[in-house]
Amino acid sequence: MQQIKPTELKKLLQESKGLVLIDVREPSEFNYCHIQGSLNIPVGQIASRLMDIELDQDLVTICHHGMRSHAVGEFLEAKGFTKVINLLGGVDAWAREVEPAMPRY
Repeated sequence: MQQIKPTELKKLLQESKGLVLIDVREPSEFNYCHIQGSLNIPVGQIASRLMDIELDQDLVTICHHGMRSHAVGEFLEAKGFTKVINLLGGVDAWAREVEPAMPRY
């Protein structure tokens, strides 16, 4: 699975229209802060919501620090998804490096 730094993701978002951001945090975390345009599918719902994700989509998995999203990325790859990228450092790194006004926890 590929890994991407927040600044690289920002550039990719500016260049690509087909990128799908999947935030795997719990709804309370997502509601507190998230990257604009992200789809919230908590870790515990990923398996039951695979039909909501197309196999050939470019996906970026996101969580608080990058650990849960990495595990979800591995799960997605095991299910046949081939275009999975994990955000290194999660939304915490995004807030520090790209969007300093974003609340952090």
